Amino acid sequence: MEPLTKVQQELFDWLVLYIRENQHPPSIRQMMLAMGLKSPAPVQSRLNHLRTKGYIDWTEGKARTIQILLPQGVPIRGEIAAGGLIEPCTDTVEQLDLSEFLMQPQYFALRVNGDSMIEDHIAEGDVVIMRPPVEPDLVRDGTIVAARVEGHGTTLKRLYREGDRVTLQPANSLYPPIEVLAEQVDIQGVLVGVWRGYERGVK
Repeated sequence: MEPLTKVQQELFDWLVLYIRENQHPPSIRQMMLAMGLKSPAPVQSRLNHLRTKGYIDWTEGKARTIQILLPQGVPIRGEIAAGGLIEPCTDTVEQLDLSEFLMQPQYFALRVNGDSMIEDHIAEGDVVIMRPPVEPDLVRDGTIVAARVEGHGTTLKRLYREGDRVTLQPANSLYPPIEVLAEQVDIQGVLVGVWRGYERGVK
C-alpha cells in the first residue's frame, strides 16, 4: 500500500481517533479546525489522496460517511530498555496495526532494546503493547511493567513491592534487579501483549 505524506498521515491519524471516540465521522469544518486550515480545499485534497491510496472511503453525495478501511493501530512511541535504563523518546515514529480486540485508545507500544526479559519470551526488537494502569499503586506483584525510575530512565521489568521499596526484576540471570524507593518509580504501563516480526532483518 502506498505510504502517506506527513500531512496525509496527520489527518488520517486524527480521523481514526475521532471516529473511534465519537462513533461517527467528523465534518469538513471540524477537520479544518483540527488541521489548523482556513479553507476546505486542502482538507478535501488530503481526503481524496487517502481515498485513492485505500485508507478511507465514503458515500458520494452524503455528509459524514467517511469510513476507515485499514486496521487501526497503536502508536510506537520509542524504545524501552530491557537491559539497563534509557531515556525514551515520546514522538510517534511508526504505526503498528493490530487486531481489533487490542484497539483501545489508551494503549501504546514500545520497542524493546536489550535482552533482560528473554526468559519471559520478550526479545530485543520485539514490540510490547502496554496499557496505562488505572491505579498504579495497586498493580500486582510480578506484573511486567514499563517503569520510569527517577533520575535514570524507563525499563521493562517485573514489579515487586516490599514496604517503601520497589524491585524491578529482570527475566535474565545475567542482569541484577533494580532496587529503589517506591517514590522513585512511576509505573507508566502494564504489559498486555508482545508482537514479534519473525522476518525482521531479512532482505
